[in-house]
Amino acid sequence: MASEHTVTQIKGIIGEALGLAERAGSYDASTALLGAIPEFDSIAVVTVLGMVEERFDIDIMDDEVDTEAFESIGALADFVEWKLAG
Repeated sequence: MASEHTVTQIKGIIGEALGLAERAGSYDASTALLGAIPEFDSIAVVTVLGMVEERFDIDIMDDEVDTEAFESIGALADFVEWKLAG
């Protein structure tokens, strides 16, 4: 389970990338992403990944990420922490 700090960072990225600042504030680790947030489409995935790379100073290879990483905010935060530990 990802730290609350990482979850908060992911919420901020999603809010900024999708223009959902107020809504994103009410999200938590269990908030579903793909298929649940209408604004979260394939373009948003690319935008969010770019922002994650920049904010956390990591490089994400195409073969490292799959749909499981975008099931929820917590899943994306777990993925980020996995990359940071790597």
